[in-house]
Amino acid sequence: MFKNTRFIILLLIAAILFVDCKTDPKVPDTPKEDTAPVKRTQVRIPKFERDSAYIYIEKQVSFGPRVPNTEPHQQCRDWLIEKMKSFGADVIAQDFQATAYTGELLNGTNVISQFNPEATDRIMLCAHWDSRHISDNDPNEENHTLPVMGADDGGSGVGVLMEIARNLQNTPIELGVDIIFFDLEDYGESNGPEETWCLGSQYWSRNQHRENYKPKYGILLDMVGAKDAQFTLEEISMTVAPELMRKIWKLGKGMGYGKYFVNDRTRPIIDDHYFINKIARIPTIDIINKPRTSRTGFMECWHTQCDDMTNIDKATLQAVGQTVLATVYRENNGNL
Repeated sequence: MFKNTRFIILLLIAAILFVDCKTDPKVPDTPKEDTAPVKRTQVRIPKFERDSAYIYIEKQVSFGPRVPNTEPHQQCRDWLIEKMKSFGADVIAQDFQATAYTGELLNGTNVISQFNPEATDRIMLCAHWDSRHISDNDPNEENHTLPVMGADDGGSGVGVLMEIARNLQNTPIELGVDIIFFDLEDYGESNGPEETWCLGSQYWSRNQHRENYKPKYGILLDMVGAKDAQFTLEEISMTVAPELMRKIWKLGKGMGYGKYFVNDRTRPIIDDHYFINKIARIPTIDIINKPRTSRTGFMECWHTQCDDMTNIDKATLQAVGQTVLATVYRENNGNL
């Protein structure tokens, strides 16, 4: 993930804000989420196992940095596909190629896992699974050319969603759920054009895995594993799906996670949700750690060599995982 505060954007009501991005993105004009209740069999919300999510992150990190066109990247790809299949999902490996800002041709794969693929009513959960090719934010300049391990920035969102997938297998629901792991999110140019980032979600948004794919909404997880994380009300998310944001934040606080889900409004950022909203026009929010006290605006180990397993806190995984898991099951039960 990537952001620097610069420029201004035009919001729906022409309010002017500073933004965290490479250029000045316009907040996408996406459809309002459908709030009409659907009657389904009531299913009790299962318990999110933080230790399990931690292990899934640890496994990703064990391959090494998941940088495109490398062996660790390929190994992690194969493991993700097989593991999601083992959870009973209908898995699609969406291979694609994209040209990086460096001119290099990158080989990427979006891993798409469908639960209840026959269901018409659907929601989408997503995260990116690649890690950054350079540690350009590391305090030590000698580390700037080294790849990032990406335990939090990439690994944490995937680990949380894998644990949710395991729960969907063990405690089935009728709602259709698509879990998408986007590739090539973090190979962008620092302070460069926004299109250099999120190459996998850009490709998917133009080449969706289902014809006329219209989930009710999407939830993106990014950097959801660091200690004392603060998940704020990011501006694009609050513009495209404010009701969904308020419900999730209220739900998290109601379960005792109020120190994580804070009511601070923060600047719009270029992340996978930006292109999903802009291109696919699916109202998608971003649950992302943006502590105000950080020197970067993100967790301290963002794009540095310290983004390893020591950067992962199980309490944070529990807060995010249980909240999103409850969101999915309450959506199924019609009482979100």
